[in-house]
Amino acid sequence: MVVGDSLSAAYGLPAEQGWVALLRQRLQQQNLACTVYNASISGDTTAGGKARLPALLASQRPSHMVLALGGNDGLRGLPTTAMQQNLAAMISLAKQQGTRTVLVGMRIPPNYGPQYTTAFANTFATLAKQHNTAWVPFLLEGFANNPKAFQDDGIHPNASAQPTMLNTVWPALLGSVQRHFKA
Repeated sequence: MVVGDSLSAAYGLPAEQGWVALLRQRLQQQNLACTVYNASISGDTTAGGKARLPALLASQRPSHMVLALGGNDGLRGLPTTAMQQNLAAMISLAKQQGTRTVLVGMRIPPNYGPQYTTAFANTFATLAKQHNTAWVPFLLEGFANNPKAFQDDGIHPNASAQPTMLNTVWPALLGSVQRHFKA
């Protein structure tokens, strides 16, 4: 199950072009019998995800959750402590349900100031270490500074960037899935 925001909801693209749909395809190609449920909502924050998560876990009963929230918290300048608390609560709740989490990090533009941008980025690494969970440092790794990889709004990746996003998440997710099924 992927719990994310517009970056995982394939905002501005046909759903089948988004990295989550590409994940489904890759899992099938690898003969990994996994069902992928995309619970991403454009505009979602960590507070929204935290509120939705209990029902999602109950209805989907996922073995794994890719948690890709926080970007909208940052863009709105919300306190990083609240974001960290929300993400920690989501990881803990998933763990209680037997769901393994892959935490996907995000960075925000430098115009928020060095103190905020550093605290924001460090939140993901800190949580991954505290909760001993797999993590991806930055979803937009490899193309964040390439305007040609984004839609006209300059925020949302275009179709050509979606395979890169999948390739960024894939190693952490595959490692977690393989460890789960060997256990």
